[in-house]
Amino acid sequence: MRITINDVRQMKRKGEKITMLTAYDYSTARIIDEVGIPLILVGDSLGMVVLGYESTIPVTIDEMLHHTKVVVRGTKRAMVIGDMPFMTYHISVEDALHNAARFIQEGGAQAIKLEGGVTVAEKVKNIVNCGIPVMGHIGLTPQSIYQLGGYKVQGKTPETAARLLEDARVLEQAGAFAIVLETVPTPLATLITKSISIPTIGIGAGVGCDGQIQIINDILGSFTDFVPKHAKQYAKLADIIRAAVTEYDREVKAGSFPTEEQSFSMDESILAELTE
Repeated sequence: MRITINDVRQMKRKGEKITMLTAYDYSTARIIDEVGIPLILVGDSLGMVVLGYESTIPVTIDEMLHHTKVVVRGTKRAMVIGDMPFMTYHISVEDALHNAARFIQEGGAQAIKLEGGVTVAEKVKNIVNCGIPVMGHIGLTPQSIYQLGGYKVQGKTPETAARLLEDARVLEQAGAFAIVLETVPTPLATLITKSISIPTIGIGAGVGCDGQIQIINDILGSFTDFVPKHAKQYAKLADIIRAAVTEYDREVKAGSFPTEEQSFSMDESILAELTE
């Protein structure tokens, strides 16, 4: 049985911290699922850590659906949440409904995530009313990075803090089952968490949130362009991969790979016939 939105809500009621990670490929998704992580986001962050874009903005819905399908195939228990990319829900309610449905029908996701608060509340409500679970996302919203003036902490002034609190309340009223709080001061994130009945999932928002999400490439140390302040490297896979590839290169050039262990034999009489 997969995790449902009711399970997620129950985690908050019980005071159980919620763990969430991103995944973009079958093998990684399978490992995360086997560990027991309840929520997996196929984030548009794949634009940067997988596809090599400078931001999330160039990511298309077809790219997102491709990776969502892969992650769904690698999981059995985790709820897989598809991240709606830039301009796939901004133009109209009709567009938002159509593209959200694609994540469920084509991608196989069990929920979708979109960025914004008051400005997207009507769309959230309509998507939820069509039977599609929605996770909100406020604070630092990467798809609005040009409007925000860069990757900056959000909610540090009385006006912006009040706006974020209102965004959270409006998303709850619209039917969102959880909200990601990104790069928000810890005291504000804690206040928001206590002010709404649905779970908050923090990324750079402190320990007061109901749960935490991190980009898998950041915590594994496989993405080396930069390390966000909110990320902790639990491993440094880039160093391990670099060392393994270097050793492979050395052995191939030295003729010590492959050995008999990695090779296949055949009946010598067949070979003899071929050489007669």
